[in-house]
Amino acid sequence: MGGLLRIYGRALGLLGPQAKVGVALAIGNLLLAVAQFAEPILFGRIINALAGAQGSGATPGFSDLLPLLAAWAGFGLFSIGAGVLISLHADRLAHRRRLGVLTEYFEHVLQLPAAFHGETHSGRLLKIMLQGTDTLWSLWLSFFRDDCAALVALVVLLPVGIWINWRLGLVLIVLVAVFGLVTGYVMRRTEAMQRNVERHHSSLAEHATDALGNVALIQSYTRIEAEVSGLRDTAHSLLAAQIPVLSWWALVSMATRAATTLTILAILLIGTWLHVNGLASIGEIVTYVGFATMLIGRLDHTVSFVNRLVLNAPGLAEFFGVLDTVGQVRDRPGAPDLGAVKGDVRFEDVSFSYDGKRPALQDVSLHAAPGETVALVGTTGAGKSTALALLHRMFDPQSGRVLIDGADIRDVTLSSLRRQIGVVFQEPLLFNRSIEDNLKVGKPDASEEELRLALSRAQALELVERHPDGLKAKVGERGRALSGGERQRLSIARALLKNPPILILDEATSALDASTELKVQAALDEVMKDRTTFVIAHRLATIRDADRILVFEGGRVVEAGSFEALMRLGGRFATLAKAQFLAAPDPDRPIAET
Repeated sequence: MGGLLRIYGRALGLLGPQAKVGVALAIGNLLLAVAQFAEPILFGRIINALAGAQGSGATPGFSDLLPLLAAWAGFGLFSIGAGVLISLHADRLAHRRRLGVLTEYFEHVLQLPAAFHGETHSGRLLKIMLQGTDTLWSLWLSFFRDDCAALVALVVLLPVGIWINWRLGLVLIVLVAVFGLVTGYVMRRTEAMQRNVERHHSSLAEHATDALGNVALIQSYTRIEAEVSGLRDTAHSLLAAQIPVLSWWALVSMATRAATTLTILAILLIGTWLHVNGLASIGEIVTYVGFATMLIGRLDHTVSFVNRLVLNAPGLAEFFGVLDTVGQVRDRPGAPDLGAVKGDVRFEDVSFSYDGKRPALQDVSLHAAPGETVALVGTTGAGKSTALALLHRMFDPQSGRVLIDGADIRDVTLSSLRRQIGVVFQEPLLFNRSIEDNLKVGKPDASEEELRLALSRAQALELVERHPDGLKAKVGERGRALSGGERQRLSIARALLKNPPILILDEATSALDASTELKVQAALDEVMKDRTTFVIAHRLATIRDADRILVFEGGRVVEAGSFEALMRLGGRFATLAKAQFLAAPDPDRPIAET
């Protein structure tokens, strides 16, 4: 129970800028709960006044009842007005904070490192975001509309009941104790089961996202029936796990209804006995029937509240788990902005391991002067991509330093570092937005003239000119409306717009045919001008003119030099190059796997 209440307390702690409104609503709920107690108390006193007058043979005067009736009407009007205002502002608060927290979660997830996203399915992250914020909205709305008043009523009602007539008050205490025991037992039985249900929900989201993201594969391999069957099996597993939880809480709900009749009957029987013995008035019996009705309503609401909490807690725990995730790569306190740089890059004895056991890089040292082009060559797993991932701080080295213009990149802000580095990936990464929107990722304030110039330099202007929507043309999800070469040239145009002093080309032509590569290579030649460029590539056309080629093997730089120097050396690079030439005379064949 403590864990559930901590989650609930944290949900209320996310009110942020709406916290003052939340405090005002809580105070309003307190006053509303107190006002609602007046009705059964005043009703009991009116009954006592009428019974007393009847017992003495007198007719009660209206003036005697007027103060009680006026107070009853006043409390009733206050309850109506306060209820309307609380509901209105609770609704507004819940909607505002839902969107606010959704935005904060989205921003947080985008800042988490690539290692986190590599281990966490995007469908699961989306499900956690949507389900978590919807649950928070529901909890906030329910708390300020009903839960807060119900909890206050339970806290206030029992002492008041004991004060008016402790004998009848004991009946209410027994009722609360029985409810507490039953609810606690059911909660313990269902808490672990609901966590299992949440795992099935995550599996369902991951399966659906995978399938929707690979529709072409599913259709071409006639996998529709298999994928639907897999989703149906997951849904059946989810239902099988959920039904026992629902059954337990249905039992509690049924017990609540039974308690209503039993409690009122007990108060009437005990109250009659007490009245016969002169220990309770008729008005007190009427008051306690009202108290019992109110208490059962509050207990029923509290049971529903605990039920929702048990059902929603695993989802909220996942939501808070993502919010609490802190990437190993983050800004140091007080880190300065890197500012404009010339592009001088140094690795000084850099070592890095993904798992702490097998090194991905070992004591790597290299230097790239401003404007130089450095190519990285080697087999898969040799350390090329890892080295450049360290350059734009996807990870931090366990030892050694990476310097840009003499500044350790760990000592400056991530955003200022990455503003100085452009990346053209092996797989062009495009949003399902317009050409213009995708280009402006590189420079948000770029003019149409700048956009067209970048497209022209990237050999991609015909993309705009042949389409009736021009720059407003949509590229489709992940750029599927474009060919592979068109997507790559668009990503190069994006890098040109950003105009960074340091550029990383991560196998930018590996998936292209020879004719498309000629256009992309011309675009790459344009984007590489006058900037420090690191190239991971296995095509000779990309690395032949590099100022320096670094050959990686086992996480180390085993050879370094120009293309001609390495060929004369007759070492590892020459072996790779000769193997390519022997495989085919086409110079577009790869030097090595990367």
